[in-house]
Amino acid sequence: MREVVGVDGSEPALEAVHWAAVDARLHRRSLRLVCAVPQAPEPAGPGLDEIKAERPRGLSEAVTAARAAAGGVEVEQVLRRGMPGEVLLDESQEAERLVVGARGLNEVTGVRLALGSTAELVAMRSRCPVVVVPDSPGREDARTGPVIVGVDGSRVGEPALAAAYEEASLRGAPLVAVHVWSDVAVDEWFAPGAADWEAIRVDQQRVLAERLAGWAAKYPDVSVERVVARDRPVRFLVEHGARAQLIVVGSRGRGGITGMLIGSTSRALLHCAPCPVLVVRAS
Repeated sequence: MREVVGVDGSEPALEAVHWAAVDARLHRRSLRLVCAVPQAPEPAGPGLDEIKAERPRGLSEAVTAARAAAGGVEVEQVLRRGMPGEVLLDESQEAERLVVGARGLNEVTGVRLALGSTAELVAMRSRCPVVVVPDSPGREDARTGPVIVGVDGSRVGEPALAAAYEEASLRGAPLVAVHVWSDVAVDEWFAPGAADWEAIRVDQQRVLAERLAGWAAKYPDVSVERVVARDRPVRFLVEHGARAQLIVVGSRGRGGITGMLIGSTSRALLHCAPCPVLVVRAS
């Protein structure tokens, strides 16, 4: 079993390498560092030439960082030709987990992007779970906070819930199961001011309890906090993610629209989450 991490020579990529190395040791996996060298029609621009020259050096630095972060983990380094997103999607077919930094380098200009196109692409189309690691140097709770899982109440979210329990158990961390509904969605069914919020809250607590039923017996070591709130899911998860070491979400939201590999909540969360986000592909 192996964990794959994308390397491009940037600081965000090194953050991802550090996180992936520790995670690989935790899961007893080998670590495969993959650096893609983009190709372009000749003549290549000076920006692309510089990127091509820097990639091998960045890969070497990543190997050193991985071994320093998690000694004993088997580390493999691979330099592949192609666009980073497509290379990593190919790697995802045989990986247990794919890890990328939230911000990447524009392949032509070298400018860092708020959410790199590579991170968004692999989160949307990867064949395995994906972790997007934000820039978070110096966070004291990066390895000690709780694991947070977003529970949407549908069976589509079961793989994410299973992954969240496993992560909490391996990390010796409490699990916060969050079920959030938006007043905007409720207003579609009720006239303004007519909704019985207390009745809705009780019903949503029941939904969360049903989704968590049975997991306590399988993971008796995991302490679970149940949170039901009326809020916008992304806003709530971002706020509470400030104290978390990991947020786990499903790749598709309620209803699981065929062909939509990542839901709007998961996608929006990748842009602003303060901690690593694990996106688990729906079955």
